[in-house]
Amino acid sequence: MKICFVTGGTGGHIYPALALADKMKELDSSTEILFIGNDDRMEKDLIPQNGYAFKALHTSGLVGNAFKKCMAVCQMFKAEGKAKKYLKEFNPDVVIGFGGYVSAPVIMAAHSLGIHTVIHEQNSIVGKANQLVMKKVDAIITCYEKCNEVFPKEKIHMLGNPRATIAKEAKFDEDYFKSLGLDLDKKTILIVMGSLGSSSVNELMKSALKDVDGDLQFLYVCGKDNSQDLNLFENQKNIHVVPYVDTLRIYGHVDGMVCRAGATTLAEVTALGIPSIVIPSPYVANNHQFYNASMLLKEQACRIIEEKDLNAETLQGQIVSLYANPVVYKETHEHALQMGKPNAAYDIIDLLKNICKKGK
Repeated sequence: MKICFVTGGTGGHIYPALALADKMKELDSSTEILFIGNDDRMEKDLIPQNGYAFKALHTSGLVGNAFKKCMAVCQMFKAEGKAKKYLKEFNPDVVIGFGGYVSAPVIMAAHSLGIHTVIHEQNSIVGKANQLVMKKVDAIITCYEKCNEVFPKEKIHMLGNPRATIAKEAKFDEDYFKSLGLDLDKKTILIVMGSLGSSSVNELMKSALKDVDGDLQFLYVCGKDNSQDLNLFENQKNIHVVPYVDTLRIYGHVDGMVCRAGATTLAEVTALGIPSIVIPSPYVANNHQFYNASMLLKEQACRIIEEKDLNAETLQGQIVSLYANPVVYKETHEHALQMGKPNAAYDIIDLLKNICKKGK
């Protein structure tokens, strides 16, 4: 099978696409893969670094004043023409878009050429690019029922995020776990607020973790830009601070998480059934992290603290009530598992194969 992935802009769009591509190559090494993305965003380096062919387009989001929006539309038309050239050269069986404004012109180009098209929506709030092309595609893959409010229902397949499969199958690295100063015999709570961390959370964390249950140990990821906070808990032996952690290598011994509500993170924690305290970032488009987390809260699969309500008292209270209460902890774990889709990558691959069987 020949498949073209189009994705870009943020890791939330790119990493699920890479997860699916990796799984496809693992299952069938003869699979031919091409990525298309922006020429000035993180995908232009990240995709080739992961060993995949990459073609670039120049696109912008429909934001700003009237002039900037007009320029973005002109760029989209130009990008669609260039995308047609790429697609004719590669001749894929299917094009799958993972979001980001670069995906819209490529999906439109593929549709005009009679190539099968699929889009994947990671969040509960449908992105603008996916809204632009949703009526043209053969199938739409979602992660949350809330998307049913926007997408044509007959095209929806709620199969989940491929990163869920990667997390579920990740091998626990005991040596790496121990190198972080952690004890295998203690319940481990991972606190991570994204790759850069959050200075606002770092400031209140010392008070929030003061005098917490000694049977718990915490791995606090302060963020690469906050190295000055590495000594926050030098007198508390059950709290370990690092600037970064490879979560896939330690998920096998993570019992709880305090985290943001990015689509990838929530896909991973539900696939593993990790009870989480979620602090949605209010600085993302359409406040989608809050709505992502709300879908879990509705099923009692997590706790939520909005950043406007975040302080040492509220965070400590949630930590104690969730992780020090075995009954509540077990119930939350079970509800999270029920929401998880650990077979997402396999289910998506099966869908793509079935679509390709229809012929062009």
